[in-house]
Amino acid sequence: MVEKELQRIIDGCIAHDPRSQELIYKTLYGFAMKICLRFADNRYEAAEVLNEGFFKAFTNIEKYDKSLSFKAWLSKIMYNASIDYYRANLRASQFVGLEKFDLKINDASVEHKLDYEDLLSMIQRLPPAYRIVFNLYAVDGYSHEEIAVMTGISAGTSRSNLHKARLKLQQMLSVPQSVMILLMMKLRKASGNWTANGPFTKIHEDHAEKKH
Repeated sequence: MVEKELQRIIDGCIAHDPRSQELIYKTLYGFAMKICLRFADNRYEAAEVLNEGFFKAFTNIEKYDKSLSFKAWLSKIMYNASIDYYRANLRASQFVGLEKFDLKINDASVEHKLDYEDLLSMIQRLPPAYRIVFNLYAVDGYSHEEIAVMTGISAGTSRSNLHKARLKLQQMLSVPQSVMILLMMKLRKASGNWTANGPFTKIHEDHAEKKH
């Protein structure tokens, strides 16, 4: 969809036109679902978060700055909807033991054999407290200080949760840290968050902090 056509549909959404809302929903469903799935336990929960996110988007669309990317604006809403959902349900799920992680892959070339859906499945097995931080830091590139503001935890807790998330993923996959880095690079690229300061840099920045 070209930008001019998208802006026309957004104008329809601002005017509360149901057909424009439906078209935006159908057009950006896959984009938004890809974000929600990384934070959800399963597709059912992801759909619940996605619908809440679109509801917030439609009820606040008059606040959208047309000089900015609409997809970037929508993605922020989906992040917030995901965080709000799991922050509300965090207390009941934060004490998840390792017995949940029953998938083991023992292969030195595992980074070549896992596709995006496999990696997504790995992340969905993490406890929500770890999954939120891991997604925001390793995949989306937020700092621990930014995550603290977004989630209401401290930057120190964010660092601790990231470290524990990495350990659990390594236990699930039975791979060394070097392979983990390659897997996260693949995940970030598949998620459309490929930047110069990718997960290789971010993970090692965090690892360096722990040495001091």
